[in-house]
Amino acid sequence: MSYPQTRGRLTPDRPLSELTWLRVGGPADALYQPADLADLQAFLAALPAQVKVFPMGVGSNLIVRDGGLRAVVIRLGRGFNAIHVEGSRVTAGAAALDAHVARKAGAAGIDLTFLRTIPGSIGGALRMNAGCYGSYVADHLVEARAVTREGELVTLTPAELAFGYRHSTLPDGWVLTEAVFEGAPGDPAALEARMADQLAKRDATQPTKDCTAGSTFRNPAGFSSTGRADDSHELKAWKVIEDAGMRGAAQGGAQMSPKHANFLVNTGEATAYDLESLGEEVRKRVFQHSGIQLEWEIMRVGEPALGRS
Repeated sequence: MSYPQTRGRLTPDRPLSELTWLRVGGPADALYQPADLADLQAFLAALPAQVKVFPMGVGSNLIVRDGGLRAVVIRLGRGFNAIHVEGSRVTAGAAALDAHVARKAGAAGIDLTFLRTIPGSIGGALRMNAGCYGSYVADHLVEARAVTREGELVTLTPAELAFGYRHSTLPDGWVLTEAVFEGAPGDPAALEARMADQLAKRDATQPTKDCTAGSTFRNPAGFSSTGRADDSHELKAWKVIEDAGMRGAAQGGAQMSPKHANFLVNTGEATAYDLESLGEEVRKRVFQHSGIQLEWEIMRVGEPALGRS
Protein backbone atom coordinates (compact mmCIF):
# COMPACT_ATOMS: atom_id res chain seq x y z
CA MET A 1 0.00 0.00 0.00
CA SER A 2 0.99 3.65 -0.20
CA TYR A 3 1.60 5.49 3.04
CA PRO A 4 1.12 9.17 3.90
CA GLN A 5 3.98 11.52 3.20
CA THR A 6 6.22 12.17 6.17
CA ARG A 7 9.23 14.22 7.14
CA GLY A 8 10.44 11.25 9.14
CA ARG A 9 11.73 7.92 7.89
CA LEU A 10 9.38 5.25 6.54
CA THR A 11 10.85 1.85 5.63
CA PRO A 12 8.57 -0.82 4.12
CA ASP A 13 9.11 -4.52 4.97
CA ARG A 14 11.57 -3.72 7.72
CA PRO A 15 13.02 -6.74 9.58
CA LEU A 16 12.61 -6.24 13.32
CA SER A 17 15.06 -8.78 14.73
CA GLU A 18 17.90 -6.29 15.08
CA LEU A 19 15.60 -3.87 16.92
CA THR A 20 14.70 -6.27 19.75
CA TRP A 21 16.92 -7.29 22.64
CA LEU A 22 16.23 -10.98 21.94
CA ARG A 23 17.31 -10.50 18.30
CA VAL A 24 14.39 -12.39 16.77
CA GLY A 25 11.44 -11.47 14.58
CA GLY A 26 10.26 -11.17 11.01
CA PRO A 27 9.51 -7.95 9.12
CA ALA A 28 6.90 -5.31 9.86
CA ASP A 29 4.78 -4.05 6.99
CA ALA A 30 6.60 -0.77 7.58
CA LEU A 31 8.73 0.95 10.20
CA TYR A 32 7.96 4.62 10.78
CA GLN A 33 10.34 6.90 12.68
CA PRO A 34 8.70 10.32 13.04
CA ALA A 35 10.75 13.50 12.76
CA ASP A 36 8.89 15.22 15.60
CA LEU A 37 5.52 15.43 17.32
CA ALA A 38 3.79 17.31 14.50
CA ASP A 39 5.04 14.76 11.97
CA LEU A 40 3.70 11.91 14.12
CA GLN A 41 0.29 13.56 14.47
CA ALA A 42 -0.01 14.27 10.75
CA PHE A 43 1.04 10.75 9.79
CA LEU A 44 -1.46 9.05 12.09
CA ALA A 45 -4.26 11.40 11.04
CA ALA A 46 -3.65 10.57 7.37
CA LEU A 47 -3.04 6.82 7.80
CA PRO A 48 -6.16 4.83 6.84
CA ALA A 49 -8.07 3.72 9.93
CA GLN A 50 -7.91 0.03 8.98
CA VAL A 51 -4.09 0.02 9.07
CA LYS A 52 -2.88 -1.24 12.42
CA VAL A 53 -0.05 0.54 14.19
CA PHE A 54 2.24 -0.84 16.86
CA PRO A 55 4.30 1.55 19.01
CA MET A 56 7.68 0.03 19.79
CA GLY A 57 10.33 1.25 22.19
CA VAL A 58 13.82 -0.20 22.26
CA GLY A 59 12.48 -3.76 22.07
CA SER A 60 13.63 -4.70 25.56
CA ASN A 61 10.44 -6.53 26.54
CA LEU A 62 9.34 -7.99 23.24
CA ILE A 63 9.23 -11.14 21.14
CA VAL A 64 8.30 -10.49 17.51
CA ARG A 65 7.27 -13.78 15.96
CA ASP A 66 9.18 -15.15 12.97
CA GLY A 67 6.44 -14.34 10.43
CA GLY A 68 6.63 -10.65 11.26
CA LEU A 69 4.07 -8.02 12.14
CA ARG A 70 1.20 -6.90 9.94
CA ALA A 71 1.26 -3.32 11.09
CA VAL A 72 3.13 -0.05 10.84
CA VAL A 73 5.62 -0.12 13.68
CA ILE A 74 6.19 3.34 15.17
CA ARG A 75 9.55 3.84 16.83
CA LEU A 76 10.30 7.17 18.45
CA GLY A 77 13.86 8.46 18.33
CA ARG A 78 15.94 11.57 18.84
CA GLY A 79 13.05 14.03 18.77
CA PHE A 80 11.39 12.27 21.70
CA ASN A 81 14.21 11.57 24.18
CA ALA A 82 14.70 14.92 25.95
CA ILE A 83 14.84 15.02 29.76
CA HIS A 84 14.07 18.25 31.64
CA VAL A 85 14.14 18.90 35.39
CA GLU A 86 12.15 21.64 37.10
CA GLY A 87 11.76 21.68 40.86
CA SER A 88 10.81 18.19 42.02
CA ARG A 89 9.48 17.20 38.60
CA VAL A 90 11.17 15.46 35.70
CA THR A 91 9.71 15.59 32.18
CA ALA A 92 11.00 12.82 29.94
CA GLY A 93 10.32 11.96 26.33
CA ALA A 94 8.96 8.49 25.69
CA ALA A 95 12.16 7.48 23.90
CA ALA A 96 14.38 8.45 26.83
CA LEU A 97 15.99 5.43 28.46
CA ASP A 98 14.77 4.64 31.97
CA ALA A 99 18.35 4.53 33.25
CA HIS A 100 19.13 7.98 31.81
CA VAL A 101 16.06 9.48 33.47
CA ALA A 102 17.03 7.98 36.83
CA ARG A 103 20.57 9.33 36.57
CA LYS A 104 19.58 12.84 35.48
CA ALA A 105 16.94 13.01 38.20
CA GLY A 106 19.43 11.79 40.79
CA ALA A 107 21.99 14.38 39.77
CA ALA A 108 19.31 17.02 40.39
CA GLY A 109 18.49 15.59 43.81
CA ILE A 110 15.24 13.85 42.78
CA ASP A 111 14.67 10.23 43.75
CA LEU A 112 13.58 8.20 40.73
CA THR A 113 16.22 5.58 41.47
CA PHE A 114 13.81 2.69 40.88
CA LEU A 115 14.11 3.36 37.14
CA ARG A 116 17.88 2.81 37.09
CA THR A 117 17.85 -0.96 36.60
CA ILE A 118 14.68 -1.21 34.49
CA PRO A 119 15.58 -2.06 30.88
CA GLY A 120 14.00 -0.03 28.14
CA SER A 121 12.54 3.40 27.57
CA ILE A 122 9.98 5.58 29.32
CA GLY A 123 7.16 4.78 26.88
CA GLY A 124 7.42 1.08 27.64
CA ALA A 125 7.77 1.75 31.37
CA LEU A 126 4.52 3.69 31.28
CA ARG A 127 2.72 1.08 29.22
CA MET A 128 3.70 -1.71 31.63
CA ASN A 129 3.72 0.28 34.90
CA ALA A 130 7.33 -0.82 35.33
CA GLY A 131 8.73 -1.03 38.82
CA CYS A 132 11.20 -2.60 41.21
CA TYR A 133 12.34 -2.24 44.82
CA GLY A 134 8.75 -1.54 45.83
CA SER A 135 8.30 1.51 43.57
CA TYR A 136 6.33 1.74 40.33
CA VAL A 137 5.71 4.27 37.58
CA ALA A 138 2.20 4.71 39.02
CA ASP A 139 3.71 5.99 42.28
CA HIS A 140 5.55 8.86 40.59
CA LEU A 141 3.62 9.77 37.43
CA VAL A 142 2.00 13.20 37.37
CA GLU A 143 0.72 13.04 33.80
CA ALA A 144 1.53 11.59 30.41
CA ARG A 145 0.98 12.75 26.86
CA ALA A 146 0.04 10.56 23.93
CA VAL A 147 -1.07 10.80 20.33
CA THR A 148 -4.26 8.90 19.56
CA ARG A 149 -4.67 6.68 16.50
CA GLU A 150 -6.48 9.62 14.89
CA GLY A 151 -3.54 11.99 15.47
CA GLU A 152 -4.92 13.97 18.41
CA LEU A 153 -2.56 14.97 21.23
CA VAL A 154 -4.05 14.14 24.64
CA THR A 155 -2.93 14.44 28.26
CA LEU A 156 -3.56 11.45 30.53
CA THR A 157 -3.71 11.26 34.31
CA PRO A 158 -2.62 8.20 36.30
CA ALA A 159 -6.29 7.51 37.02
CA GLU A 160 -7.09 7.46 33.31
CA LEU A 161 -4.28 4.96 32.71
CA ALA A 162 -5.74 2.71 35.46
CA PHE A 163 -2.40 1.22 36.42
CA GLY A 164 -2.12 -2.29 37.81
CA TYR A 165 0.75 -4.73 38.26
CA ARG A 166 2.61 -4.68 34.92
CA HIS A 167 -0.47 -3.14 33.30
CA SER A 168 -2.14 0.04 32.07
CA THR A 169 -5.24 0.67 29.97
CA LEU A 170 -3.63 2.69 27.18
CA PRO A 171 -5.81 2.13 24.08
CA ASP A 172 -4.33 0.14 21.20
CA GLY A 173 -2.62 2.31 18.63
CA TRP A 174 -2.03 5.28 20.92
CA VAL A 175 1.58 6.45 21.00
CA LEU A 176 2.97 7.73 24.30
CA THR A 177 5.22 10.73 23.70
CA GLU A 178 6.11 12.23 27.09
CA ALA A 179 5.73 11.75 30.83
CA VAL A 180 6.04 13.98 33.89
CA PHE A 181 7.29 12.37 37.11
CA GLU A 182 7.65 13.65 40.63
CA GLY A 183 10.15 12.26 43.11
CA ALA A 184 11.14 12.82 46.69
CA PRO A 185 14.16 15.04 47.37
CA GLY A 186 17.48 13.35 48.06
CA ASP A 187 21.18 14.01 48.25
CA PRO A 188 22.65 13.48 44.76
CA ALA A 189 25.66 11.57 46.08
CA ALA A 190 23.44 9.27 48.16
CA LEU A 191 21.12 8.66 45.22
CA GLU A 192 24.07 7.84 42.96
CA ALA A 193 25.42 5.42 45.58
CA ARG A 194 22.03 3.72 45.86
CA MET A 195 21.85 3.25 42.09
CA ALA A 196 25.39 1.85 42.02
CA ASP A 197 24.39 -0.65 44.70
CA GLN A 198 21.27 -1.63 42.74
CA LEU A 199 23.36 -2.21 39.62
CA ALA A 200 25.83 -4.35 41.52
CA LYS A 201 23.03 -6.50 42.93
CA ARG A 202 21.44 -6.85 39.51
CA ASP A 203 24.69 -7.87 37.84
CA ALA A 204 25.35 -10.42 40.58
CA THR A 205 21.97 -12.13 40.23
CA GLN A 206 20.84 -11.61 36.63
CA PRO A 207 22.36 -12.63 33.25
CA THR A 208 22.99 -9.03 32.19
CA LYS A 209 25.68 -10.04 29.69
CA ASP A 210 23.38 -12.47 27.85
CA CYS A 211 20.81 -11.81 25.13
CA THR A 212 17.59 -11.53 27.15
CA ALA A 213 14.47 -9.39 27.46
CA GLY A 214 14.42 -8.97 31.21
CA SER A 215 11.95 -10.92 33.35
CA THR A 216 9.99 -13.42 31.29
CA PHE A 217 6.97 -13.97 33.55
CA ARG A 218 5.15 -11.81 36.07
CA ASN A 219 5.55 -12.70 39.72
CA PRO A 220 2.54 -14.77 40.83
CA ALA A 221 2.59 -12.77 44.08
CA GLY A 222 1.38 -9.76 42.05
CA PHE A 223 4.21 -7.38 42.90
CA SER A 224 7.86 -6.78 42.13
CA SER A 225 10.80 -7.65 44.34
CA THR A 226 11.21 -5.10 47.10
CA GLY A 227 14.93 -5.60 47.66
CA ARG A 228 14.38 -5.74 51.41
CA ALA A 229 15.95 -8.39 53.61
CA ASP A 230 12.51 -9.72 54.58
CA ASP A 231 11.37 -10.11 50.97
CA SER A 232 9.67 -13.51 50.52
CA HIS A 233 10.52 -15.56 47.43
CA GLU A 234 7.85 -18.27 47.62
CA LEU A 235 5.64 -16.69 44.96
CA LYS A 236 8.39 -15.21 42.80
CA ALA A 237 8.41 -16.40 39.20
CA TRP A 238 12.04 -17.56 39.39
CA LYS A 239 11.29 -19.66 42.47
CA VAL A 240 8.31 -21.54 41.05
CA ILE A 241 10.22 -22.10 37.79
CA GLU A 242 13.18 -23.48 39.71
CA ASP A 243 10.93 -25.65 41.87
CA ALA A 244 9.45 -27.13 38.68
CA GLY A 245 12.93 -28.12 37.52
CA MET A 246 13.08 -25.68 34.63
CA ARG A 247 16.15 -23.61 35.52
CA GLY A 248 18.53 -24.07 32.58
CA ALA A 249 15.91 -25.82 30.41
CA ALA A 250 16.57 -25.41 26.69
CA GLN A 251 14.84 -25.71 23.33
CA GLY A 252 16.67 -25.01 20.10
CA GLY A 253 18.67 -21.86 20.71
CA ALA A 254 16.52 -20.79 23.66
CA GLN A 255 17.32 -21.38 27.32
CA MET A 256 15.99 -20.43 30.75
CA SER A 257 19.07 -18.86 32.26
CA PRO A 258 21.03 -21.02 34.73
CA LYS A 259 21.84 -17.79 36.59
CA HIS A 260 18.24 -16.58 37.00
CA ALA A 261 15.43 -18.98 36.14
CA ASN A 262 13.00 -16.22 35.05
CA PHE A 263 15.25 -14.96 32.25
CA LEU A 264 14.71 -16.35 28.76
CA VAL A 265 17.98 -16.30 26.81
CA ASN A 266 18.80 -16.42 23.12
CA THR A 267 22.03 -18.40 23.24
CA GLY A 268 22.89 -17.38 19.69
CA GLU A 269 20.68 -19.06 17.11
CA ALA A 270 17.20 -19.01 18.67
CA THR A 271 14.10 -18.26 16.66
CA ALA A 272 11.06 -16.55 18.12
CA TYR A 273 9.39 -19.97 17.93
CA ASP A 274 12.14 -21.50 20.10
CA LEU A 275 11.78 -18.77 22.70
CA GLU A 276 8.00 -18.74 22.88
CA SER A 277 7.74 -22.54 22.82
CA LEU A 278 10.21 -22.87 25.70
CA GLY A 279 8.28 -20.25 27.63
CA GLU A 280 5.04 -22.15 27.10
CA GLU A 281 6.70 -25.39 28.24
CA VAL A 282 7.83 -23.60 31.41
CA ARG A 283 4.28 -22.42 32.03
CA LYS A 284 3.00 -25.99 31.55
CA ARG A 285 5.57 -27.52 33.91
CA VAL A 286 5.01 -24.91 36.60
CA PHE A 287 1.26 -25.48 36.47
CA GLN A 288 1.73 -29.24 36.69
CA HIS A 289 4.07 -28.85 39.65
CA SER A 290 2.35 -26.16 41.71
CA GLY A 291 -0.99 -25.29 40.11
CA ILE A 292 0.30 -21.76 39.47
CA GLN A 293 -0.52 -20.26 36.08
CA LEU A 294 2.39 -18.03 35.10
CA GLU A 295 1.57 -14.98 33.00
CA TRP A 296 3.95 -13.64 30.38
CA GLU A 297 5.63 -10.35 31.17
CA ILE A 298 7.36 -10.25 27.78
CA MET A 299 4.99 -8.99 25.09
CA ARG A 300 4.62 -11.37 22.13
CA VAL A 301 3.32 -9.99 18.84
CA GLY A 302 3.07 -10.86 15.17
CA GLU A 303 2.53 -14.02 13.18
CA PRO A 304 4.36 -17.35 13.24
CA ALA A 305 6.49 -18.36 10.30
CA LEU A 306 4.78 -20.42 7.61
CA GLY A 307 4.36 -23.99 8.78
CA ARG A 308 4.45 -23.00 12.47
CA SER A 309 1.55 -22.49 14.82
